[in-house]
Amino acid sequence: MRNDFDALHEKIRKGEIEREEAVFLANKPSLLFGVADELRREERGEEVTYVVNRNINFTNVCLGNCKFCAFRVRAGEKRGREKGYFLSQEEVLNKVEEAVNAGATEICIQGGLHPYLTLPDYCGILEEIKSQFDVHLHAFSPMEIFHAATGTGSGVSEEEVLKELKNAGLGSIPGTAAEILDDSVRERICPSKIRTEKWVEIIRTAHRLGIPTTATMLYGHIETLENRVDHLFKIREIQKETGGFTEFVPLKFMRQNNELGRTVRCEADFLESAVVHALARVILHPWCVNVQASWVKLGVSEAQRMLDFGANDLGGTLMEESISRLSGAVAGEYLRPEEFERLIKDAGRTPRQRSTLYKIFE
Repeated sequence: MRNDFDALHEKIRKGEIEREEAVFLANKPSLLFGVADELRREERGEEVTYVVNRNINFTNVCLGNCKFCAFRVRAGEKRGREKGYFLSQEEVLNKVEEAVNAGATEICIQGGLHPYLTLPDYCGILEEIKSQFDVHLHAFSPMEIFHAATGTGSGVSEEEVLKELKNAGLGSIPGTAAEILDDSVRERICPSKIRTEKWVEIIRTAHRLGIPTTATMLYGHIETLENRVDHLFKIREIQKETGGFTEFVPLKFMRQNNELGRTVRCEADFLESAVVHALARVILHPWCVNVQASWVKLGVSEAQRMLDFGANDLGGTLMEESISRLSGAVAGEYLRPEEFERLIKDAGRTPRQRSTLYKIFE
């Protein structure tokens, strides 16, 4: 057994772990955790990063039917206490100004798939911000890129959408809408969302055009361990080809106030989350060196503990967040830089503020 693990350990260090070996490790947490922490230490040292940013969900009106969503409202309708909204340019700019004045270097922009949004609308949001503020725009998931290409009056390719958005000031793309990159799962949890092949195609196109992205995975619902492992290997394959992912972010499924949550008995526990983060570190080594723990999804204390299981980044300050909050997240909507510094130091690590693209600010 010792010799077998020594051989596997060597394969992991070379970035050659295979699917069956990853599944084996996931069922041997004591082995997995040690290797993940070792790789984290060698790749990222004792520094833990965070970014000062603001999250702007500019509309909650959406055509989608994702069963895990508690954020979506149909046009002209109301969902519980939530009404449909679409922020004006003035409202968006006011939020950006508040964020910049608070030291934000990144504005993250995502919204619902509004039935009347067009490519010029998406570009207009970016152009207005860039005309007044020198800030990185991390905006529009692959699903939103697809919607901009196929929505009202558009009829252009996703590549053309990406080119136009880049010209308008887009700096990078959140790799959300990935959920689980397996169409048999996607059919059950987000039937109208883009298929796996289209998500991969849009991400690869963005990377080819010089637009970096994050990568995510939604875990803790109906997916299997094998689904998670396959998802991570898809991310690894893309990263080996393009090098365009800045980070990988596991996102724990939040089960409150959504259709999918009514069929899932309980959320992922601490051990399950630790295995997911550690697997990400091990499978993606050495191709994607940043693994983020989402304090919004996990809660602040649990996110801090993920630093012992392969994570090296705690994400952003956000300043406001609606999507997770409506599904039951209780960590709050804003974590001040001072709180990040304290959390990281309390974990015995060195805090570092970073840019979206992982440039360290002294």
